[in-house]
Amino acid sequence: MFCRSPRSFTNIVGRCDLNSKLGQEYLGFLAAKGYLAEVREGERTLYQTTDRAEEYLSLFSTLYRTLFDKHPGFKL
Repeated sequence: MFCRSPRSFTNIVGRCDLNSKLGQEYLGFLAAKGYLAEVREGERTLYQTTDRAEEYLSLFSTLYRTLFDKHPGFKL
């Protein structure tokens, strides 16, 4: 999981190949749902997955393997 350790907004949108506007919307949505936590490091805001995200990703991975009979072709 990419945000297991705190990541910057720039790291996340770059990894996900998102533009800034979409990145802000998605990160805001995930934070509001409790899947991402904002971590302050001085003046910087970083994002880190929560325990709730771990549960979701485990369920998603199980569903994916059931549907496609293999692990996801991308890193969670």
